Amino acid sequence: MSQTTTSKDKQTAPPSFRRAKNVIAVASGKGGVGKTWFSVTLAHALTKMGKRVLLFDGDLGLANVDVQLGLMPKRDLNDVIRGRLSLDKVIQHFEDGDFDIIAGRSGQASLSALPSQRLAHLRDQLLEVADDYDVVIADLGAGVDRTVRMLSATAVRTILISTDEPTSLTDAYAFIKLGNAAGMSKNVSIVVNNVSSEAEGEKTYKTLLKACSNFLRLKPPLAGIIRHDPKVKDSIRHQTPILIRSPNTQASEDVEDIAKQVWKTLKDAAKEKASV
Repeated sequence: MSQTTTSKDKQTAPPSFRRAKNVIAVASGKGGVGKTWFSVTLAHALTKMGKRVLLFDGDLGLANVDVQLGLMPKRDLNDVIRGRLSLDKVIQHFEDGDFDIIAGRSGQASLSALPSQRLAHLRDQLLEVADDYDVVIADLGAGVDRTVRMLSATAVRTILISTDEPTSLTDAYAFIKLGNAAGMSKNVSIVVNNVSSEAEGEKTYKTLLKACSNFLRLKPPLAGIIRHDPKVKDSIRHQTPILIRSPNTQASEDVEDIAKQVWKTLKDAAKEKASV
């Protein structure tokens, strides 16, 4: 088969990218699996470890980080997309959690269809801003659209959130499959959320791992398991991070354990890069 690149290929090919040194992307195959809650809690947990953290709401069109934190941002990602402000000018400090956020803009479906060059410019601005932080958590949209693929490919690690629901597992597998075709598979790890026990989480992970191993020849690692906790809904309802409202509950402890692993991943990646 000819490998000649056509003009159509050039138009549809994703822009080139450079991988960040401290960006962690959080993604999901489908919505409703706790992705944004996890992103908020992970950012807060890393902050409590003494890290400088930025939470970037990259769910273009369905952004809700600000909603979960009870904020009404005066500036958001839409100002950047429209060219009114640079990305560093829309950063806001969340006092209660002591981390910074870049809010998205809900209801702007057109943002998910940005031209590739403008999307690449947004990504490059994010990488520049990231230099001022120890960790940047990028809360991506559900699925594997062009925006998700680009930001995921830029991150050191993409944490894929799934639950034990069959549709969630199916969509998580689809994310890994499509990501594999886009060259993202090596940097994906799994978090199983909202399960009745650690054993049930292990079982869910092994189900997904078996499908990936058998059909894709991939073995994405397990980043952690988050047990079902009624305090999660309570914290979301009150628009307060769970590490403030209910810091000693199961879900809080589980995310704090994951945060330790995330920081270790970043340090290991930095060491590996330094040795090259």
